[in-house]
Amino acid sequence: MRVYVNAVPVDAEDGQTALDAVRLFDAATADDVEGGSTIITDSRGLPAPPSTPLHGGAIFRLVPARHRDADSAAEGD
Repeated sequence: MRVYVNAVPVDAEDGQTALDAVRLFDAATADDVEGGSTIITDSRGLPAPPSTPLHGGAIFRLVPARHRDADSAAEGD
């Protein structure tokens, strides 16, 4: 089935997850998702768990994870 990761079409199989789609898109980025430095969002920009089951036409975007400690330090808290 065709799904999209960062606007790039990837062909996944039934039973695969959002993380599997990211791995098809770019293995290093999938490692970043597993490591917590990148998160997967859906087409609306809402976080999508890596275990999200795929469906034809699914759209995912990858964004850097924002960590509260880093944000607080940047704001001077």
